[in-house]
Amino acid sequence: MSTAQTLVQLSGVAARVGTATILRDVDLTVQAGEAVALYGANGAGKTTVLRILATLLPPSSGSVQVFGSNLATTDRFEVRKRIGLIGHVPALYPELSLRANLEYVAEIGGLGSEAVESVLATVGLAGAADRPVEAASHGMQRRCEIARELMRMPDLLLLDEPHSALDESAVALVAHLVSAVADRGGCVVVASHDRHQVDKLTGRQVHLESGSLL
Repeated sequence: MSTAQTLVQLSGVAARVGTATILRDVDLTVQAGEAVALYGANGAGKTTVLRILATLLPPSSGSVQVFGSNLATTDRFEVRKRIGLIGHVPALYPELSLRANLEYVAEIGGLGSEAVESVLATVGLAGAADRPVEAASHGMQRRCEIARELMRMPDLLLLDEPHSALDESAVALVAHLVSAVADRGGCVVVASHDRHQVDKLTGRQVHLESGSLL
């Protein structure tokens, strides 16, 4: 993919829940190879932007294009396969072990067991890989999600408050993941209330306040 290629385009996007307006006329473009920080206070609408980009929530108005496909069409089902999301709540199977969660993803992606063992070692979970997710700390669960995305290597990576519950070594893993996706021509959108942290990860920052980009 060319670094001049637009991978994400939000035009006039609004989101409403009942009578409450969450997003107002949001325009955002993200190019291939780019990592963008979306920062703002809690309740500003950051998570809603990520959910729309992840194809989990349709906008109330406006248009969203990802990889040149309009997410209002059935193309979104193919687009979804190329998106990675690490959200507030770990998206892992709680009854399975950390390793089994990654093995499941590897099987779907046609990857071998060596890929699983490699990412477990990379994120520092080799010694805890057989621990059930429900018995793992939140930090371990975060590391497992980082391992999943390192293995999948999505074309669009969405991170929601990625530094939550992470120690310093795991914070470095987030930076490694962001760089890996951007360097191969994908793009990254990082949502956080902590501008100091996200500025280190990204080349461009946009401020969301009360549902509007400033």
